[in-house]
Amino acid sequence: MKSKDKIILDKILNYIQEIQEFINGYTQQEFNKDKKTINACVFNLSQIGELTGKISEETIKENPQIEWRGLKGLRNRIVHDYDGVNLDMIWGFFEIELQELEEQILKISKHN
Repeated sequence: MKSKDKIILDKILNYIQEIQEFINGYTQQEFNKDKKTINACVFNLSQIGELTGKISEETIKENPQIEWRGLKGLRNRIVHDYDGVNLDMIWGFFEIELQELEEQILKISKHN
């Protein structure tokens, strides 16, 4: 893995951990009512998507278990506000996929 990719993965991990801190103890209903937390989490999620676009093709090909294109697509939906940000989808991602993404990124980082 290129050293640039390692730096990017570390930044992604940082954004993931910030999201986890922000939503710790929240229910979806509480999250949906807290604009500050929504904005902070959506910003971090958009940063994750932006950073995935900077990962080398080599690392992407070596790690097909990560939905790189899906993360980038989610970022585009957030940034360009296609039909507004769907908070149910965002919360679902946080609740179901964020932990798995963190584990996958940690695994990649530790192997290199």
